[in-house]
Amino acid sequence: MKCDFNTMVEASKDAKSETLDRDSVVKGRQFRYLIFGVFIIPFVPFFYLQGQYTRWKVGRLPDAAGENEGIVEGNGEVIRLLAIGESTVAGIGADNHALAFTGQFAKHLSLRTGKTIKWSALGESGITIERTINELVPKISTNAHDLIVVALGANDVFAAKSPDSFCDNMTKLVNILHDKNPKANIFLANVPMVRDLLALPNPLKYVLSKLAKLHHFNMIERVSKMKDVFYFRDVQRVDDDFFSDGIHPSVKGYDLWTEQMVEFYLKELG
Repeated sequence: MKCDFNTMVEASKDAKSETLDRDSVVKGRQFRYLIFGVFIIPFVPFFYLQGQYTRWKVGRLPDAAGENEGIVEGNGEVIRLLAIGESTVAGIGADNHALAFTGQFAKHLSLRTGKTIKWSALGESGITIERTINELVPKISTNAHDLIVVALGANDVFAAKSPDSFCDNMTKLVNILHDKNPKANIFLANVPMVRDLLALPNPLKYVLSKLAKLHHFNMIERVSKMKDVFYFRDVQRVDDDFFSDGIHPSVKGYDLWTEQMVEFYLKELG
């Protein structure tokens, strides 16, 4: 018994030490954000003009047309899938939702599992995590979903949200989603990798890319402590044809992205 007790004490110390190490890493990233912010303050007006020019140059593609729900037929077993998020869930870059993020995710999930996927998309272009909590979450039914996929983050990056604010808002969202659907797994899409956005000019791209990376690694740390929550951390570089307009995915982009996400998710489930 003495040996077992000592082992438990050591394990407890190791767990506490690991938690402290993770917290210090997150605090370090927040500190870097603050220091970096001080240095770029004089350039903020220039970055704003670059952002406005990009908006004008890219324009705005329409959301996906047609129904925002559907079924991918498989065997008798059903997975009820909800995707919630920003422009990717709204389907910008695709003609309809079956070809956009949610429908393509459902397709690959059915292909890999053999199950029938009943899917629905709840997305709004330009929405942030905080606005999602206030505007979209109230529309979600209770105990109606087995898997909730969250695709958010780009607009928080473009708004230069701090690492602390980003993680805290995402954690709040995840907790609310769990409360509404306690039996559902929650799968978070990766923070968009700004480095790959063709339409975004430097130095604005460089600055926002650094911020996106901070959010990305912080989410990896944060999600590692959550039950039944997964974060797509296996992000690869993409080719030019991944995009429809230099910012949003094309139909091919949605297909490649969701295929990789489904493969990662099922691997994580074991």
